[in-house]
Amino acid sequence: MISHTGSSRTITRPDTAAGPRAVPRLAHNGPVNAFAPTGPTDPRDPSSPSDPSGAADPLAAFTALRTLEGAALLTELRSYDPAQELATATRLRRSHPAALVSAALGQARLRQRAVAKFGAEDAYRMFFTPNGVEQATRTSVATYRAGRFAAAGVRSVADLCCGIGGDAIALARAGISVLAVDRDPLTAEVARANAAALGLDALIEVRCADVTEIDTAAYDAVFVDPARRGGRGRIFDPEAYSPPLSWATGAALKAPRAALKIAPGIPHEAVPAQAEAEWISDGGDVKEAVLWFGEGFAAGSYRATLLPAGATLSAAAALPAPPVGPVGRYLYEPDGAVIRAHLVADIVERSGGRLIDETIAYVTSDEPYDSPYTSAYEITDRLPFNMKKLKALLRERKVGVLTVKKRGSAVEPEELRRKMKLQGPNAATVFLTRAAGAPTMLIGHPVRPEMP
Repeated sequence: MISHTGSSRTITRPDTAAGPRAVPRLAHNGPVNAFAPTGPTDPRDPSSPSDPSGAADPLAAFTALRTLEGAALLTELRSYDPAQELATATRLRRSHPAALVSAALGQARLRQRAVAKFGAEDAYRMFFTPNGVEQATRTSVATYRAGRFAAAGVRSVADLCCGIGGDAIALARAGISVLAVDRDPLTAEVARANAAALGLDALIEVRCADVTEIDTAAYDAVFVDPARRGGRGRIFDPEAYSPPLSWATGAALKAPRAALKIAPGIPHEAVPAQAEAEWISDGGDVKEAVLWFGEGFAAGSYRATLLPAGATLSAAAALPAPPVGPVGRYLYEPDGAVIRAHLVADIVERSGGRLIDETIAYVTSDEPYDSPYTSAYEITDRLPFNMKKLKALLRERKVGVLTVKKRGSAVEPEELRRKMKLQGPNAATVFLTRAAGAPTMLIGHPVRPEMP
């Protein structure tokens, strides 16, 4: 099996045959931070009078943002420069409550961050929490997933652990009615506000509740997005998700159709046998994995989907180990989703090529191969790992722009570029990797697509 960078761990497949085990009543998208620290006490502040620290109640602060005064502040702050926040806050506090100014500044920062996931048109109408921005599905991925639900005939979905409502919004825009559930009161209120802000509240019902107590029998499908972050950062053990993968799988198996959003690094042995496992990349970056259950989805199969093109590669079962051989004229770098889905062997078969090493996900061939699932390079030089020889070669070729890619190497790209002291008008790509078990440097350039 081709390995990835990162530590390995053994995780037992959830025992779904025995039914879901009891889990703690947690099941929401993690704790929600306050929008922002508050300033001096103001008689009009939405601060909690019972809080001796004077800190604002997050729900009260959010409610204040939805007043006419709060909306006007957010409009004014749409294009503010965070580097000028102190001066901006000082100016605004002359005419607005300090806590409202702090909440508005925090929300303005979150909206600016959210543009990358939601686009400017939606982001500046929506509301966010710090965790909500971090954990929400980007619109392109949520739209694709909602499309798969719609294509399967789904017309109603119970969205469990809905967070700020990113997936509920995509489902509603696909014409699907949604019950969006989150246990955290502020998060649920933010999701409700987002549905209203985007004109989707007729299709989205938001409920503040523990997802483990929700009866989903009336819905065509269930979608679960467990929290995968804790107080110490990312959670890698699926049974440490909130709720655990075993509970989410049990909920999925009770529904006619279901999808579970999970971390892309999940080991294949942790994927339930009843699921179709799909890894999704967007713009070349792997964003998430989804486990699909029920009619219309192929249990036991693996799929890699590349957005925005929507190209999908799938296999009904694990493929045999691909052949390994010498580096040829062309090198192919599979998309990360293809690698995560263990479909590199499919690329080898389609290209008529081979791996350069049994543990490295680089494919090589002597003939060109065009595929949406790979980036292609023409290799001009192959060297054993030697910094001095690489530096001399780059100087000889007058390379001033160097792209460094690595797989199976501990060398950091920035360190290598610094040592090369690059000068010249030309560009090149160097791969730091292993070939036939030996540390190797491959030098080349991207293959340009032929003009029609």
